[in-house]
Amino acid sequence: MFVYPIVLSQTKFTHRDNLRYPFEERGLQFGDGIYEVIRIYNGTYYLLEEHIDRLFRSAKAIKLELPFTKDEITNLLLELLKRNKMTSDGKTYLQATRGSAPRDHVFPVNVESNIYAYTQDLPRKHDNLEKGVSAITRHDSRWDYCYIKSLNLLPNVLAKQEAKENGCYEAIFHKDGQVTECSSSNVYLVKDGKIHTHPATSGILHGCVRMQVEKFAADLSIPFVENGFSLDDITTADELFLSSSTSEIMPIVSVDGTSVGNGKPGDVTQKLQECYEKDANIITHTV
Repeated sequence: MFVYPIVLSQTKFTHRDNLRYPFEERGLQFGDGIYEVIRIYNGTYYLLEEHIDRLFRSAKAIKLELPFTKDEITNLLLELLKRNKMTSDGKTYLQATRGSAPRDHVFPVNVESNIYAYTQDLPRKHDNLEKGVSAITRHDSRWDYCYIKSLNLLPNVLAKQEAKENGCYEAIFHKDGQVTECSSSNVYLVKDGKIHTHPATSGILHGCVRMQVEKFAADLSIPFVENGFSLDDITTADELFLSSSTSEIMPIVSVDGTSVGNGKPGDVTQKLQECYEKDANIITHTV
């Protein structure tokens, strides 16, 4: 996968080969930081404002003072694409930590945040979107502040790896049989023409694409019910799908080896994905 050479480090641009993390970096030692992954289509950000808003919400939640305003970081991220001459489909990863200081659990005083961002190509997952993906279910062992997009992702990483080892795309988390979300995406169940998903509590990430799913559902007059659903409900679901910035609105056609509905992407999921593509102004390149 091609990674573009120019990165944003603090508020300056440099070649990625010159980027070095300082000693005793709190993001590395404590996971004391936050991040965003912003989708790019044809060289243009999708939902950039929503991602920046969430970055600032996460920063406030962990008492991290960012060294820029929303407008300033927005302009820097736009300049990042310009300097990399980025015109394809991709993503930008943006990270902010509490900085570098002698290791101590207590917040350091008068320490500058460490900020960096980079851009890389990320082709769309056409085959998965067309045919659907499979998933496994696993107990949700994460902390209680999943609404913060923090660097504390080890349970997510382990679950995602287990999904891969089982030949699956995602791991669906649950607590006492009640589904929360996936290892790197939000998840939804369709039954009798209604979309069911976990309410936007502190126990799940409030996905930027999740907000769009709710908007698209309203546009299509499809009830969007935030009452959650259980593992048992999956066995009788008409459709199941997930959403994220890198997966878009992805149909799930199999869970733990058992087909969901008729084992094919459903009408509701496909209609939502069509809305997504229209909203993102996605241009499909054909030969």
